[in-house]
Order: sequence, then structure tokens, then C-alpha cells
Amino acid sequence: MNFNFLLTRPEHDDTTFYLSNWCKDGLDLAGKKGAKISDLHRDKANKKEFEGRVYKSCPEFIVFNGHGDENSVTGHKNEELISVESDEKFLKLNIVYAISCRSAKNLGKKCIEKGTNCYVGYTDDFIFVYEKEKISRPLTDETAKLFLEPSKLFIEAVIKNNSVKDALERSKKKIQENFIKTLSGDEQETTLARYLWWNSRNFISLGNQNATI
Repeated sequence: MNFNFLLTRPEHDDTTFYLSNWCKDGLDLAGKKGAKISDLHRDKANKKEFEGRVYKSCPEFIVFNGHGDENSVTGHKNEELISVESDEKFLKLNIVYAISCRSAKNLGKKCIEKGTNCYVGYTDDFIFVYEKEKISRPLTDETAKLFLEPSKLFIEAVIKNNSVKDALERSKKKIQENFIKTLSGDEQETTLARYLWWNSRNFISLGNQNATI
């Protein structure tokens, strides 16, 4: 299966470092599936590099890891990569998954209006909790896993040629499992459950739910 996969992985703070590392399995899987990969890692996650790769390879699947707001998603050191004001040709995409705060609220809608097939993201803040002593080893962080494994499952399901609808269902099912796991715990775990519920509530897909790569 040949497809073009573009992933942004800034690493300028704790949040982006965690997101970057938790997407490595998706990169490995895409490579095994024969994808042509554009890994915009660290300072390569900039606007010029992003637009150049999109223009050249027309990726079927784009995953943004980074900060965002209602109107934009950023890359390394919070440089804006895509926004509601972007050139129209950079909003005509196939499947986009933005692991960032709030971008599905306005940016996702704008992308769909301009021709993106499907935009998946969050209408409010994407929250995850991590253990500070694990900051240098994020993949061993069991607390962060509760929040980031569902995102990893979504990416991997799309790469395996599942529809966005099926991938979203798998991801939300894992969030629900983690929610139940933490709901009956102590006060700290109850707080984690509340954040998981929040993420699930704000995790949406816009556009063609049957989209695949």
C-alpha cells in the first residue's frame, strides 16, 4: 500500500516532546506499510517546510503534533503551520488529525469548506497528564499513556486503511476503557477520569467519515 504520510513533531517543550515520542510507533508502522514519509521533526516543523512538502507530495494523511487554537496549529517553537488564513491550496487535504488544542472548532470547519476530505481534532483544549520524573522517558509514563495511547491507536488504525469513522471509534473506546479504569480510584485518579471524559467529549471528526488513505 503506497501513500504519502506527513507528520509534524516539534520538540520545544514538555508537551511537544511527549507528543513527538508517542507518534514514533505510527512512523514505524507507516514505513512497514510502504508509505512515503515526511517526518517534520524538531526545527523542520516550520511553515516553509510544511507547505513545501504538502505542495510536492499531496499527503493522504497528515498528523499535526503541537499547540493550537481555534484558528491555527503551530509547529516548532510555536511557529504557525496552518490557519484559517492559509492559502486555499494548503487547506485542500485528505485526512488531517490535529493533536492540538481547539483547532477543530474553526480551522477544521474552514478546511472542510475549502475541500479537505476529513478533519479530526478537538473543539477545546486537549489535556494530558504526565509524571515529571518520566519526562526524559515519555514512553514509560503510565499516566501519560492513558491520554496518548488512544491518539496512537487512531493514527495506526488510519494507516492500516481503516475508515476515519472506525479509527475514531477505536480511539474513543480506549478512552472509555481508561476512563472506567480511573473512575473508581482515589482523588488523583478521579481527576484523570475527568480529563479523559473532557478529551472524549471534544474529540470530533468533520467531513467524510468514510475517508481512508
